Amino acid sequence: MRRFLDRLYDASGALGAIFVALICVLMLGQSILRTMGIRTGAVNDVVSWFCAAAAFFAMAHAFKHGDFVRVTLLLEKVNAKTRRVLEITSLLIGTVSTAFLAWSAVKFTYESWEFNDLAQGLLPMPMWIPQLSFAFGSILLLVAVVDELIIVLRGGVPTFVRVVEERHARGDFSSDV
Repeated sequence: MRRFLDRLYDASGALGAIFVALICVLMLGQSILRTMGIRTGAVNDVVSWFCAAAAFFAMAHAFKHGDFVRVTLLLEKVNAKTRRVLEITSLLIGTVSTAFLAWSAVKFTYESWEFNDLAQGLLPMPMWIPQLSFAFGSILLLVAVVDELIIVLRGGVPTFVRVVEERHARGDFSSDV
């Protein structure tokens, strides 16, 4: 199961990166086409949907790899037992919050499908299609947070802490800037 989940997080991060690359391609293409006098208005809509997809698909990967912003000032000052309690409390709050986010995202996407909601821009696309990235990305983040909660409840060190400590041991402090 561990290997499957790690591959799932890596795949979601890769998917987020693919959307970033697609944004680059679309923006460059739009710039070139505009210089040739070709209208590219709908590209702006697609780029905005790809921005959301890149962000939501990358969240689970970023969370698991210690790339979310964490304020550890208090955690660094307390003993190991208190730190564990605080980590569990934070992960429980995170689980409830991301569960609500995932539920809301799925409900929102389903309602867009149910009511046949169409985009208001130049590209009349059914809105549930770009909203799928919101729903799936939120679900993936929920899985990642629950995964971390289980690791900590079993007595393990949170993955995001371990990964950051490994980077620091190699002398890599680039993510701390």
